[in-house]
Amino acid sequence: MKTTLLRALPATIGLLCATGAFAQAVPTVTIHAGAGDGGLALDRPNSTGSRLDISTLDLPASAETLNAATIAARGDLSVKDAVTRTTGLTDSSSPGSGISYSARGFNGNSSVALLENGQRLLVGSGTATYPSDPWGYDTIEVLRGPGSVVHGSGTTGAIINAVRKAPRREASLEVMGGVGGGQALRAGVGATGALGEQGAFRIDAYAGRSDGFIERGEARHGKILTSMTTTLAPGVTLSAQLDHAEQEPVRYFGTPLVNGALAEQLRDENYNAGDAVLRYVDDKAVARLDWQAAPNLAISNELAYFKARRDWRNIESYAYDPVRNVVDRSDYIGIRHNQEQTANRLEARYQHGANQIVAGWEVSTINFRHTNNAPYGGASTVAPTGFDPGSFSDTTDAFVPNFATDTLTHAFYVEDAYRVNERLLLTAGARHDRYKVDFQDLRAASGNHNATLRSTAVRLGASWKLDPSTSLYGQVSTGSDPVTSLLSMNLANSRFKLTDARQVEAGIKGVLDGGAAEWTAALYRIEKDDIITRDPDNAAISRQGGSQTSQGAEVSASVRLAQAWRIEGNLAYTQAKFDALLESGAGGSSISRAGNRPADVPKLSSNLWLTYRTAGWRTSTGLRYVGERFISNANTQTLPAYTTLDASIGWTVNRNVQVQLNLRNLTDRLYAITSYGPTQSLLGDERHAELTVHWRY
Repeated sequence: MKTTLLRALPATIGLLCATGAFAQAVPTVTIHAGAGDGGLALDRPNSTGSRLDISTLDLPASAETLNAATIAARGDLSVKDAVTRTTGLTDSSSPGSGISYSARGFNGNSSVALLENGQRLLVGSGTATYPSDPWGYDTIEVLRGPGSVVHGSGTTGAIINAVRKAPRREASLEVMGGVGGGQALRAGVGATGALGEQGAFRIDAYAGRSDGFIERGEARHGKILTSMTTTLAPGVTLSAQLDHAEQEPVRYFGTPLVNGALAEQLRDENYNAGDAVLRYVDDKAVARLDWQAAPNLAISNELAYFKARRDWRNIESYAYDPVRNVVDRSDYIGIRHNQEQTANRLEARYQHGANQIVAGWEVSTINFRHTNNAPYGGASTVAPTGFDPGSFSDTTDAFVPNFATDTLTHAFYVEDAYRVNERLLLTAGARHDRYKVDFQDLRAASGNHNATLRSTAVRLGASWKLDPSTSLYGQVSTGSDPVTSLLSMNLANSRFKLTDARQVEAGIKGVLDGGAAEWTAALYRIEKDDIITRDPDNAAISRQGGSQTSQGAEVSASVRLAQAWRIEGNLAYTQAKFDALLESGAGGSSISRAGNRPADVPKLSSNLWLTYRTAGWRTSTGLRYVGERFISNANTQTLPAYTTLDASIGWTVNRNVQVQLNLRNLTDRLYAITSYGPTQSLLGDERHAELTVHWRY
């Protein structure tokens, strides 16, 4: 069945594309007045929180939306920069994980999902790389807590969804150019307009480079996003898109600690090999058919094809030896990923009076192949500064195919929203996921196996309007995460089921004075079971039985202080701990981590942004705070808390041209974003400036 599906779905995409209508599969985007002035967008639907037409104010869940104008005004050049200004989301990315976040006490790409237009490229070996920059996107949406009913498993912490700019028949063109610190250059082009009598197109292209503020950083990235849409007949619309993206991130795996602390004198050093490789290539094709079968019934079918290729060849581990005053390097690691995913989503939406319902079926096949040079040998020693970086080829370990997996997934979901009266909205949803994974060990046939995993998630919620602009809400929901990446599930993990998570959440949202102020507050508690732990009678044996609890409070607000002033901020307090977890200790013993905080989870994080606007000018200043985090579940070593100060100054030259100066890390704070083992940390960027020019027509 998998072979048939793999052949049939791309063929269908090709047939649809042959009509000459490549387009983006997103809902119609409504342009709200004052979108560039910030705000929480409580008046607009959040497609990540619900597939139904429910405003964020009425949605019984914690959701947030950033629009493109706000992202550009703050000078955020990556999706990571933008997302981590939202409530409770912190960066835990590394060159191995690609893009990774922590949310509500849960960390990594198995617990925080990344989507584009509601579509997710499943995670292979813990790595997610797409989308990476905000160019060409209309909004970035965040749903906190389990969201399995909407977008499948792997969402205990949060879901992040980048929503593309839609094709429009009204012609427009924008061009952007920028230069900045770290020898940074970047440029972008976006165009949309009419296509024939019934269609529209959109093209967004972006390219950039920098040195990453370190020796031999040499980061490059580029992409082209194309989309078109056309009306085939009354009530029938065909849409499709075709994208290509290439990334060569900074070839940097961290800076070694000196006497257990960050060292200013090593800030600009790069201990990777001189010929290191770090490269991601992503391709995507989508075709969607929408049919308005009746005034109250809409049916859609969406076909999607993804392809991801990733390549690492790096020296990844560094330890400073104070006695010899040298840096010892090890782990000459080479890995390649080849991943193809083909998916189909059939969905129907029905509305009758005060009731809305959506139901759908999703099916996908994923082929994943992993090649590496294990056992990752090689070692070298260099001076802390002024050294020859050497070559990755110094290791004699050869690249050999490691394993391949074929995964078939099915999901059925239903979501219902019933407006009892003008004040009370009830929502309910359920989703069942089924994963069949066939694992082929390419080095030892004894490692071949297959596994079938299932999960059923539900969400029940209610939203009560205290008045037309204030909503009180509550919800209970369940979700599930895999114990490891589904696509790289080895024999030892194949006997484990998906973890189980349960959340209770309550909150309040409000809009004051017609949008002059918006605010939200939420309280939540999440319990997660079936975490991998050690057998108390034999530490060499892994089993499911660990558990974690996370509870906290989140507050966000956007307030227009006066006609020219707006202040925006958020604060998240997270109390996360393991209730039961055993890890291996010395001599084959087991060590309890009960009561410890999970790695990379801060207790406190917050953002503050103050903006002042006059005729033709905009100035803004922003603070980002991330509290202390532990580098492992042992809680014996910490990453220090940090605060960074950013600013931007924008000048509207005329109705078509805007010049903006972005200032980053104004205090030149030396800080670690995350750790890469106990002896090294990945540092944040030093103080720098970026100048951009936007031309719009």
